[in-house]
Amino acid sequence: MAIIICLETATTNCSVGIAKDGEIIAIKEDNSPGYSHAEKLHVFIDEILKEANLKPGDLDAVAVSKGPGSYTGLRIGVSAAKGLCFSLDIPLISVPTLELLALQLKDEEGFKVPMIDARRMEVYSAVYNNNIEEIRKTEAQILEENSFEKYLSEDKVHFIGNGVSKFENICTHKNAIFHIQKFPSAKQMGRIAEEKHQKSDTEDVAYFEPYYLKDFIAG
Repeated sequence: MAIIICLETATTNCSVGIAKDGEIIAIKEDNSPGYSHAEKLHVFIDEILKEANLKPGDLDAVAVSKGPGSYTGLRIGVSAAKGLCFSLDIPLISVPTLELLALQLKDEEGFKVPMIDARRMEVYSAVYNNNIEEIRKTEAQILEENSFEKYLSEDKVHFIGNGVSKFENICTHKNAIFHIQKFPSAKQMGRIAEEKHQKSDTEDVAYFEPYYLKDFIAG
């Protein structure tokens, strides 16, 4: 069993949690539209350790959301995670960002499709079954009216994330259920991080890079 600090910065939600034995025991979040990660992330790390009555040396590992998502947000989160791992000599655990969204729907029946906003009509998405098992890999896709028709024809499909409003505007299928403006959070990271820690499923701190999925393009 382990004490793991969890960092989620893939979208506008700057989220830091402390997980003990897979359960989140403390959480701090800020979902300011303009991205508060650079200003808030390290402050939140300090505050949440104090809230949980922990010292940095009490941590057994660092878990970070690996993407896809915002290039800048992911870079800030991974940089902070690596800094903690190097300074404390503890392992780094990466968690798929889209799985964190899918886990918010674990009590819903049907397929789960997490979507993170990309540019224009594009989203980063994956498809999970009722047991939160990935059945279609993560893709950057341009949304069309008949996107996800295969799954919609079989069962209810729950769409979740900050990219969902794009699809809601063009999809009229009766099996489509939209969960608007939901964001990945450290709240869902504890169980995944604990399972990976027990299996020593960790990353090489020196060489780990976020899962950007697409190359960064300056605006």
